[in-house]
Amino acid sequence: MALQTSGAISLDDIHVELDATSGTTVSINDSDVRGLIGKSANAQSAFNEFYGASNVTHMVATGGTISTSGNYKFHRFTSSGTFGVTTVGVGGSQYTTVDYLIIAGGGSGGGLNYTFSASGGGGAGGYRTGTVTISSTGNNTITVGGGGSGSTNPGAANGSNSSALGITSTGGGHGARQANRKRISNTVNPNGSGGKGGGDDGGSGGGGQSGGYNPDRWNAAGSGISGQGNRGGHGSRSSGPGFSSYHGGGGGGGGAGSVGEGHIFNLTNDVRDGGSGSSSGNANYNGATRAGGGGGGTDENLTAGGSGQAGGGAGGARHGSGSYYNGSSASGNTGSGGGGAGGTYSGSASGGSGGSGIVVLRYQYQG
Repeated sequence: MALQTSGAISLDDIHVELDATSGTTVSINDSDVRGLIGKSANAQSAFNEFYGASNVTHMVATGGTISTSGNYKFHRFTSSGTFGVTTVGVGGSQYTTVDYLIIAGGGSGGGLNYTFSASGGGGAGGYRTGTVTISSTGNNTITVGGGGSGSTNPGAANGSNSSALGITSTGGGHGARQANRKRISNTVNPNGSGGKGGGDDGGSGGGGQSGGYNPDRWNAAGSGISGQGNRGGHGSRSSGPGFSSYHGGGGGGGGAGSVGEGHIFNLTNDVRDGGSGSSSGNANYNGATRAGGGGGGTDENLTAGGSGQAGGGAGGARHGSGSYYNGSSASGNTGSGGGGAGGTYSGSASGGSGGSGIVVLRYQYQG
């Protein structure tokens, strides 16, 4: 707040501007009172000299790519760096707090090598927003996590963590791959809560892999972390009534906004999308949606697997006998998951890489 710019000003008004309690003792010669208008000890002062005076110091900081909007300054980190506070804010909580958006790297989609199945999409990196109080000057390390690297079986990798100001977001879980598929009960609801395994756990979990030629296998998705993301979708049972021979698909990776799509029984030509991303948080400088899940791959004779969300990679698909298709990689600095590999018969296919994360910090620098 600032003192009025016209009319009568009392000494008590000045004292309250200095965060003191109304009615307590104060003198016009007190150092903090004089400091409001830059007067030295015992110098003469007039009350109209206090018009518009403010006991506010705005925060000053360096680091990242800096932009402004209204009274706020944004520091955007697309790679690791340092947020250096050179002046601490004074005059109320609105001048001492920093809003944050911290997104970890997304997980890769699962890879394949010589198998009758398709892999799960990668889960999004953890998505966290909130506010912290800055009480001292100094340098603060900012870590921006990389996306998990996609490769052929048994390759798949989780995303790396991002952190700032004591807050950590967890990297996204990779999609299930040929080497780590895990059976779960046929009675599990593909869009309900499921067990761990197959797709890896993370900020958001990776999607499960399809069951190959085992007619009673359905593969579990990885779990997400509450407050950061959601679990992936389970992979399909790959053969049996209603299925073309040995074909099926992987589940979509989980996103910050919703779980990845899971497969259901007795459905052919089934592809599943990644979970939705999020655009929440005061520090989201451009309102973009980020941290979506990667699409699941499919073993059906299609031209594409499931769609990735919020910059996530699309799943691969078999198109023509014996031809494997790779999952697509996620866009950089989205924290979204990579697409799962698809195909059948022989050869190998790679899961798409996850997108790197991002850190954005916002504080009031004027007004």
